[in-house]
Amino acid sequence: MCLKGIPHLPGAPGTSCMAHILKTLNSWFWWENIWMPINVTWAHFVDRDGLVFPKAHQLYATIPYALVLLIIRFFSERYIAIPLAKALGIKNVRRVKPQPNPVLESYFRECSKHPSQSDIQGLAKKCNCTVRLVEKWFRRRRNLEIPTVLRKFQEAFWRFSFYLTSSIAGFIFLYDKPWFYDIWQTWVGYPFQTLLPSQYWYYMAEIGFYWSLLFTLGIDNRRKDFLAHVVHHLAAIGLMSGSWCANYVRLGTLVMFVHDTADFWLEAAKMFNYAHWEKTCNMLFIIFSIAFFITRIILFPFWILRATLYQPTFYSTTPVIAYFLFNGQLLILQGLHLYWGYLILKILKRFIFLKDLKDDRSDEEEEDSVTDNEEESIKNGNKNSCGSSKHLLNSSHH
Repeated sequence: MCLKGIPHLPGAPGTSCMAHILKTLNSWFWWENIWMPINVTWAHFVDRDGLVFPKAHQLYATIPYALVLLIIRFFSERYIAIPLAKALGIKNVRRVKPQPNPVLESYFRECSKHPSQSDIQGLAKKCNCTVRLVEKWFRRRRNLEIPTVLRKFQEAFWRFSFYLTSSIAGFIFLYDKPWFYDIWQTWVGYPFQTLLPSQYWYYMAEIGFYWSLLFTLGIDNRRKDFLAHVVHHLAAIGLMSGSWCANYVRLGTLVMFVHDTADFWLEAAKMFNYAHWEKTCNMLFIIFSIAFFITRIILFPFWILRATLYQPTFYSTTPVIAYFLFNGQLLILQGLHLYWGYLILKILKRFIFLKDLKDDRSDEEEEDSVTDNEEESIKNGNKNSCGSSKHLLNSSHH
C-alpha cells in the first residue's frame, strides 16, 4: 500500500510511490537546517553581483575527472615510472606460474596459504609427487598474489607525482590568502564566501583522485591496513563533497594541503626502498615521519579541528546538523592519523634499535621468480615430474 493520495501509474503500481519516496528523501537530505545557518536558504546561493558559490551538481564532474586521472596514471606509470625504475636498478621480475592443480588450489583457497609440514606431506601423497614440488607450488602460488617490485614502484611513483603536484599547487593557491595565516579568516563572511577558480580545480582534482583510488583498490598493492584505506578514502570523499555543498571551501583547502604535504615524502621513500637505496630511503622516511607528526598529530587537531569545533560557536549560537556530521568525520580521520602514527612509531623503533625499516603492512615476495636474463635458461631447463605423466609446476612465465 502506498502513501495516501499518491496516484499509481497504470501497469507500474509502485513507480509513483517510489518516486515520491525518493523525492521526500532528497528534500530531507537538502533541508536547509542541516546545512545552513538560521535564515539562510539555498536560494541565497544563486550566483550574483560577481559572487560565485559552489553547486552540488558540480560534484558529478569528479567522476570523469577521476577517469582522466586514471588515463594519466596509465601513461605516467608506463612511460615514466618503468624507465625510472630501470635507471634505479629495479629488475623486471617474471613470475613462474604453477601448473593448475585442483587439489592444491582447493587447499590454498579454502584451508591455508601456508600449510604445515605434515599437511604438505599429505598433499604430496595425494598428488603423487614429492614434498619439494608441493612446497615450490605453494611458494609460487603465493607469489602470484603479491605485486612485483616493479608494480609497487609504479604505484608509489603515481601517488608521489600526484601528492607532490597537489602540494605545490595547494601552496600556490593558498600562500596569498589571509586564512592561510589566520585561520579565523575561514569564517569571516561565512556562508557567503565566493568560490575562487583555484579552489574549484583544487577540489575537483582531490575528489577525483580519491575516486580513482577507490576504482583501483582491487588491483593496487593490498596491505594489511586495507580496510583503513577504504575508510580513509570514503571519509575523504564525503568530507570534501560535504564541505563543498556547505561552502566550507576555505577550511577544506587547508585540510587537503595539510594532508598532501607529508604523503609525497612517504611515496618517495617507498620508491627508493624498492630500488634498495637504503640510505636515501631511511633519510626520506625520517623526513616523512617528522612531516607526518607535525601535520597530522599537531597541526590537524590543534589548528584545523580547533577551527571546526571551537571557532564556529563565535559566529552562530545554534550549530547546524552539518557541524556535527563534519566534525564527526574529521574526528574519524584523526583516529586514523593516530593509528598510522602508531605504525610509524613501530617502524621507527625497529629502525633505531635494529636498523631495519621494513613495512609490516606489505607482504614480502618469496624467492622463486626469474629475471629477464634467466628466462632462457628456465625454458631450456629440466622439467620436474609429478605423477606418471603430469607436471605439477609449469615453467611458463606469468
